[in-house]
Amino acid sequence: MLLYLTEYLAQFESGFNVFSYLTMRAILGALTALIICFIIGPRMIKSLSVNQLGQPVRDDGPETHLLKAGTPTMGGALILTAISAATVLWADLENHYVWIVLFVTLSFGVIGYVDDYKKLVLQNPAGISATQKLFWQSSAALIAAIALYVTVTDEVQTSLLIPYFKDLAIPLGMFQVAVTYFFIVGFSNAVNLTDGLDGLAIMPTVLVGGALGLFAYVTGNVNFSDYLGIPYVAGTGEVMVFCAAMAGAGLGFLWFNTYPAQVFMGDIGALSLGAALGVVAVVVRQEIVLAIMGGVFVVETLSVVIQVTSYKLTGKRVFRMAPLHHHFELKGWAEPKVIVRFWIITVILVLVGLASLKIR
Repeated sequence: MLLYLTEYLAQFESGFNVFSYLTMRAILGALTALIICFIIGPRMIKSLSVNQLGQPVRDDGPETHLLKAGTPTMGGALILTAISAATVLWADLENHYVWIVLFVTLSFGVIGYVDDYKKLVLQNPAGISATQKLFWQSSAALIAAIALYVTVTDEVQTSLLIPYFKDLAIPLGMFQVAVTYFFIVGFSNAVNLTDGLDGLAIMPTVLVGGALGLFAYVTGNVNFSDYLGIPYVAGTGEVMVFCAAMAGAGLGFLWFNTYPAQVFMGDIGALSLGAALGVVAVVVRQEIVLAIMGGVFVVETLSVVIQVTSYKLTGKRVFRMAPLHHHFELKGWAEPKVIVRFWIITVILVLVGLASLKIR
């Protein structure tokens, strides 16, 4: 929105041309989202507390988590507000990738909101049933997947790129729709499973989202993509603004979510952020790199799958508790230690993923 205003003002003052640069708008998007969180955050937390929208705690979890009971949740609404406002203000709204990414993020946010609302306001511990949740997630993901498929202009947009290898890609054709669906729904639920400790999910989201923003920038720039030997996809650069806004909003939320948390993001935040990472990775053609950089989310999900499968087949548990972060807590690790170590692992994995830009 402000892009068009600055383009108009540039006719009278050349200094406004600086806002036409994608990097400048990405920086402003991040700062805008951050400032929105700082301004709205305290009021939203107070409102959630007044309305007693507190987080329920599992009885079988670590005893230290009993202290978290009643902490305001649904703070993900703050993140979505900041991301949406910053993206609309600074991104090129004629770019269809921007709208597809926003659609996925907000639609999964609505699903999470309904789930949180049923649990916290209607006092229905089950929230949305697993079947209903998957149905609505699948519907939103398939709409986005089909929208991306019908707007394909180059074969590379329907190919699965193999990182660290030059010119190695697997043509998928229509199967690209299934891959898109899998990454959107899969990462939505993966981030949701990871969101169990103060700041545990949001910081990896910031790191991975920021890295995907860099991929968006180079993928959408014909000169950088040619130099780095990665496929050029016109228009993807604008997604960098969204990624920057997500990083800024995440950091702003972390200000209130860091240990001991004043607010939790709830499903409204976790489901939407995970879906956002998934769809951005598809847009910039870095699905496998997302699986690497988001390794913490992947391992947390696998720990649940392994635990459930083992218990059903043998009656025995592999971990003391799943997801994996609870296993380490029950082994005696203090919550801040688990959180920071998972952050460190994410930093390492993000660097490994970014290395794919040069190692080919």
